[in-house]
Order: sequence, then C-alpha cells, then structure tokens
Amino acid sequence: MDKELYLKTAFCCMACDGNIAEEEVQLIRDYTKESLVFQGLDVEKLLNDYIKAINATGMSFLNSYLSEIKSIDMTETEELQLVKIAIQMIEADKEVLYSEIKFFKRIRKCLSVSDEVLYREFPDKEDFFLPDIAQQEYEFVLESEFASIQFSLEDAQ
Repeated sequence: MDKELYLKTAFCCMACDGNIAEEEVQLIRDYTKESLVFQGLDVEKLLNDYIKAINATGMSFLNSYLSEIKSIDMTETEELQLVKIAIQMIEADKEVLYSEIKFFKRIRKCLSVSDEVLYREFPDKEDFFLPDIAQQEYEFVLESEFASIQFSLEDAQ
C-alpha cells in the first residue's frame, strides 16, 4: 500500500474538526522521525499540498479521501495501521471532539476489517467503533463548518 495514504489519513483526521493543532502536526513529525510509516515521503511538501487542496475544495477533499480508501484493496494489517494512525491523530491534542469521532466512523465504513479484530486490537476505543445514528445530520454540519475555514501549518506551529 502507498505510504502516502497513511499520511493523508493523519491529515484528514487532523483537519476534520476544522482545526490543525500543534500536537497533531508534532505527532506527524514524530512519526516521520521514529517510524517507517512515512519513510521516503516529503511530509512537509505533502502536508502543504493537502492544505492547499482542502482550502480550495473543503469537504470534497475529505470525501475524496474516503472514496480513495474505499477503493484500495488493503490487508488487515494495513487497515489496522490506518485505524491506529487515525485514532492517534484524533487523540493527539488531548481533546476528542464529536466531529472527529464521526469522521472516524466514516473511515471505518470504508474498511473491511471485522469489529471483532478492531475490539481486540483497540479494546479501550469502543466509542470509535459503535454505530452512529446521526450520519446525515453530521455531514451537513461538517460541510457548513468547512465553508469558512482556511487551514495553515503556520497556525499549528
């Protein structure tokens, strides 16, 4: 699987609440230094590209990401790595917002890994995996929130 998809996962989870926190950007930089997950990627360039794209297209960027993960055939291990990155990014700023959980649930719908495996691998993250009943309402709220947001890495530093 393309490592860039992991980075895009981190970025989308970082941006889905309408704010890029310093802790989230630092988590990506730490991953870059300490892990093979983003090895070989020009992380700063890609993050800046993502910021330009999300500022230009808003919610369409996030929807495009969701379509991308749905269309890629991933192994269970790759899906679990993607879930791990998403959860860590959402929790990086120590404030887990409803919009972040909702976005994660949209990611979850695109994956084929079983609930049983997710609960075994992430036993203390049940809130992330429980079904949600207000998906359409969330999509409307998120889309309206994105209409006026402009992102910048400088804001997170």
